[in-house]
Amino acid sequence: MAKTAIIIGASGLIGSKLLNLLLESRAYDSVISLARKRVQNKHPQLVQELVNFNQPETYLPFIKGDVIFCCLGTTQKQTPNKDDYYKIDHDYPVDLAHAALNNGVNDFHFISAVGADPFSSNFYLRTKGEAERDLKKVGLPTLHIYEPSLLTGRKRKKRLGERIATIVMTIINPLLMGGLKKYQSIDGAIVAKAMFNQSLKNKQGVFIYTTDRIKKRA
Repeated sequence: MAKTAIIIGASGLIGSKLLNLLLESRAYDSVISLARKRVQNKHPQLVQELVNFNQPETYLPFIKGDVIFCCLGTTQKQTPNKDDYYKIDHDYPVDLAHAALNNGVNDFHFISAVGADPFSSNFYLRTKGEAERDLKKVGLPTLHIYEPSLLTGRKRKKRLGERIATIVMTIINPLLMGGLKKYQSIDGAIVAKAMFNQSLKNKQGVFIYTTDRIKKRA
Protein backbone atom coordinates (compact mmCIF):
# COMPACT_ATOMS: atom_id res chain seq x y z
CA MET A 1 0.00 0.00 0.00
CA ALA A 2 1.47 3.33 -1.09
CA LYS A 3 2.09 5.98 1.54
CA THR A 4 2.14 9.74 2.01
CA ALA A 5 5.40 11.46 2.95
CA ILE A 6 5.78 14.94 4.38
CA ILE A 7 9.12 16.64 3.80
CA ILE A 8 10.35 19.82 5.44
CA GLY A 9 13.48 21.39 3.99
CA ALA A 10 13.20 20.00 0.46
CA SER A 11 15.45 22.70 -1.01
CA GLY A 12 18.53 21.78 1.04
CA LEU A 13 21.37 19.40 0.21
CA ILE A 14 19.81 16.31 1.79
CA GLY A 15 16.20 17.36 1.36
CA SER A 16 16.50 17.88 -2.40
CA LYS A 17 18.06 14.43 -2.87
CA LEU A 18 15.44 12.83 -0.66
CA LEU A 19 12.61 14.57 -2.50
CA ASN A 20 13.76 13.04 -5.79
CA LEU A 21 13.92 9.58 -4.24
CA LEU A 22 10.41 9.91 -2.86
CA LEU A 23 8.97 11.09 -6.17
CA GLU A 24 10.68 8.27 -8.09
CA SER A 25 9.47 5.59 -5.68
CA ARG A 26 6.35 3.50 -6.02
CA ALA A 27 6.27 3.20 -2.24
CA TYR A 28 4.92 6.75 -1.95
CA ASP A 29 1.94 7.96 -3.97
CA SER A 30 1.91 11.43 -2.42
CA VAL A 31 4.66 13.78 -1.23
CA ILE A 32 3.83 16.97 0.65
CA SER A 33 6.51 19.65 0.82
CA LEU A 34 6.12 22.25 3.58
CA ALA A 35 8.31 25.30 3.09
CA ARG A 36 8.47 29.09 2.94
CA LYS A 37 9.02 28.96 -0.82
CA ARG A 38 8.41 26.49 -3.60
CA VAL A 39 11.02 24.14 -5.02
CA GLN A 40 11.42 23.85 -8.79
CA ASN A 41 10.35 20.21 -8.96
CA LYS A 42 7.14 19.61 -10.87
CA HIS A 43 5.61 16.21 -10.38
CA PRO A 44 2.00 14.94 -10.26
CA GLN A 45 2.63 13.35 -6.85
CA LEU A 46 4.15 16.49 -5.33
CA VAL A 47 2.01 18.92 -3.33
CA GLN A 48 3.72 22.11 -2.24
CA GLU A 49 2.29 24.10 0.66
CA LEU A 50 3.74 27.47 1.64
CA VAL A 51 3.86 27.80 5.41
CA ASN A 52 5.34 29.90 8.21
CA PHE A 53 6.94 27.74 10.88
CA ASN A 54 6.50 30.56 13.39
CA GLN A 55 2.76 30.13 12.92
CA PRO A 56 1.76 26.48 13.51
CA GLU A 57 -1.76 27.13 12.23
CA THR A 58 -0.28 27.49 8.71
CA TYR A 59 1.15 23.97 8.65
CA LEU A 60 -0.92 21.91 11.10
CA PRO A 61 -3.65 21.10 8.52
CA PHE A 62 -1.02 19.47 6.30
CA ILE A 63 0.55 17.18 8.91
CA LYS A 64 -1.36 14.18 7.66
CA GLY A 65 0.37 11.11 6.29
CA ASP A 66 2.65 8.23 7.19
CA VAL A 67 6.11 9.71 7.66
CA ILE A 68 7.75 13.09 8.24
CA PHE A 69 11.27 13.89 7.06
CA CYS A 70 12.61 16.94 8.88
CA CYS A 71 15.56 18.21 6.83
CA LEU A 72 15.61 21.70 8.29
CA GLY A 73 18.96 23.28 9.00
CA THR A 74 20.87 26.51 8.74
CA THR A 75 24.38 27.92 9.12
CA GLN A 76 25.81 30.69 11.23
CA LYS A 77 26.39 32.73 8.06
CA GLN A 78 22.77 32.35 6.96
CA THR A 79 21.39 32.90 10.46
CA PRO A 80 23.84 34.86 12.63
CA ASN A 81 21.22 35.58 15.30
CA LYS A 82 21.43 32.70 17.82
CA ASP A 83 17.76 32.94 18.80
CA ASP A 84 16.68 32.53 15.17
CA TYR A 85 19.24 29.75 14.70
CA TYR A 86 17.85 27.89 17.73
CA LYS A 87 14.32 28.17 16.39
CA ILE A 88 15.28 26.54 13.09
CA ASP A 89 17.45 23.76 14.51
CA HIS A 90 15.50 23.05 17.70
CA ASP A 91 12.07 24.63 18.05
CA TYR A 92 10.68 23.92 14.60
CA PRO A 93 11.60 20.20 14.57
CA VAL A 94 10.23 19.68 18.09
CA ASP A 95 7.01 21.53 17.27
CA LEU A 96 6.63 19.44 14.12
CA ALA A 97 7.15 16.25 16.12
CA HIS A 98 4.37 17.22 18.52
CA ALA A 99 2.11 17.96 15.55
CA ALA A 100 2.98 14.58 14.04
CA LEU A 101 2.08 12.77 17.26
CA ASN A 102 -1.20 14.63 17.61
CA ASN A 103 -2.14 13.97 13.98
CA GLY A 104 -1.22 10.31 13.95
CA VAL A 105 1.94 10.55 11.83
CA ASN A 106 3.99 7.96 13.67
CA ASP A 107 7.31 7.90 11.77
CA PHE A 108 9.63 10.92 12.20
CA HIS A 109 13.11 11.36 10.67
CA PHE A 110 15.46 14.11 11.90
CA ILE A 111 18.88 15.23 10.69
CA SER A 112 21.20 16.04 13.59
CA ALA A 113 25.01 16.01 13.63
CA VAL A 114 27.86 13.90 14.95
CA GLY A 115 28.84 15.05 18.44
CA ALA A 116 25.38 16.38 19.27
CA ASP A 117 25.29 16.87 23.04
CA PRO A 118 22.86 18.95 25.14
CA PHE A 119 25.75 19.73 27.52
CA SER A 120 28.28 20.75 24.88
CA SER A 121 30.01 24.13 25.17
CA ASN A 122 29.66 24.42 21.39
CA PHE A 123 26.41 26.22 20.54
CA TYR A 124 25.79 24.23 17.35
CA LEU A 125 26.32 20.82 18.96
CA ARG A 126 24.40 21.84 22.07
CA THR A 127 21.43 22.95 19.96
CA LYS A 128 21.41 19.65 18.06
CA GLY A 129 21.78 17.72 21.31
CA GLU A 130 18.87 19.55 22.93
CA ALA A 131 16.78 18.90 19.82
CA GLU A 132 17.53 15.17 20.02
CA ARG A 133 16.74 15.13 23.74
CA ASP A 134 13.43 16.93 23.32
CA LEU A 135 12.38 14.91 20.29
CA LYS A 136 12.80 11.75 22.34
CA LYS A 137 10.51 13.24 25.00
CA VAL A 138 7.67 13.73 22.51
CA GLY A 139 6.90 10.02 22.57
CA LEU A 140 6.61 9.27 18.87
CA PRO A 141 6.26 5.54 18.11
CA THR A 142 9.18 5.74 15.66
CA LEU A 143 11.99 8.30 15.72
CA HIS A 144 15.03 8.10 13.43
CA ILE A 145 17.95 10.44 14.20
CA TYR A 146 20.79 10.81 11.70
CA GLU A 147 24.14 12.15 12.92
CA PRO A 148 26.32 12.74 9.84
CA SER A 149 29.74 14.33 10.02
CA LEU A 150 30.89 16.86 7.40
CA LEU A 151 28.41 16.83 4.50
CA THR A 152 29.69 16.87 0.94
CA GLY A 153 28.02 16.88 -2.46
CA ARG A 154 26.91 20.49 -2.75
CA LYS A 155 26.84 21.71 -6.34
CA ARG A 156 26.51 25.36 -5.45
CA LYS A 157 29.67 27.39 -4.88
CA LYS A 158 31.14 26.46 -1.52
CA ARG A 159 32.61 28.80 1.05
CA LEU A 160 36.41 28.75 1.28
CA GLY A 161 36.39 27.05 4.68
CA GLU A 162 34.01 24.39 3.41
CA ARG A 163 36.18 23.70 0.35
CA ILE A 164 39.26 23.33 2.53
CA ALA A 165 37.44 21.04 4.96
CA THR A 166 36.22 18.85 2.09
CA ILE A 167 39.74 18.48 0.70
CA VAL A 168 41.18 17.69 4.13
CA MET A 169 38.49 15.10 4.88
CA THR A 170 39.07 13.40 1.52
CA ILE A 171 42.64 12.77 2.66
CA ILE A 172 41.76 11.86 6.24
CA ASN A 173 38.70 9.64 5.62
CA PRO A 174 40.71 6.44 4.87
CA LEU A 175 42.59 6.92 8.16
CA LEU A 176 39.42 7.08 10.24
CA MET A 177 38.81 3.45 11.08
CA GLY A 178 37.00 1.54 13.81
CA GLY A 179 35.28 3.87 16.25
CA LEU A 180 36.51 6.88 14.28
CA LYS A 181 34.48 6.00 11.17
CA LYS A 182 31.61 8.11 12.43
CA TYR A 183 33.76 11.20 11.82
CA GLN A 184 34.24 10.50 8.11
CA SER A 185 32.68 13.01 5.72
CA ILE A 186 29.61 11.83 3.85
CA ASP A 187 27.78 12.83 0.70
CA GLY A 188 24.33 14.29 1.33
CA ALA A 189 22.87 11.89 -1.25
CA ILE A 190 23.95 8.94 0.90
CA VAL A 191 22.17 10.37 3.94
CA ALA A 192 19.04 10.88 1.84
CA LYS A 193 19.16 7.28 0.60
CA ALA A 194 19.52 5.94 4.14
CA MET A 195 16.55 8.02 5.30
CA PHE A 196 14.46 6.74 2.42
CA ASN A 197 15.42 3.12 3.06
CA GLN A 198 14.69 3.29 6.77
CA SER A 199 11.28 4.82 6.11
CA LEU A 200 10.24 1.65 4.31
CA LYS A 201 10.83 -0.52 7.37
CA ASN A 202 8.11 -1.04 9.91
CA LYS A 203 10.16 -0.39 13.04
CA GLN A 204 9.19 1.12 16.34
CA GLY A 205 11.52 2.82 18.79
CA VAL A 206 14.31 5.39 18.73
CA PHE A 207 17.14 4.79 16.26
CA ILE A 208 20.35 6.81 16.00
CA TYR A 209 22.69 6.54 13.03
CA THR A 210 26.20 7.97 12.89
CA THR A 211 28.00 8.31 9.54
CA ASP A 212 29.25 4.71 9.50
CA ARG A 213 25.77 3.38 10.22
CA ILE A 214 24.19 5.73 7.69
CA LYS A 215 26.46 4.37 4.96
CA LYS A 216 25.46 0.79 5.79
CA ARG A 217 21.79 1.65 5.41
CA ALA A 218 22.08 3.66 2.21
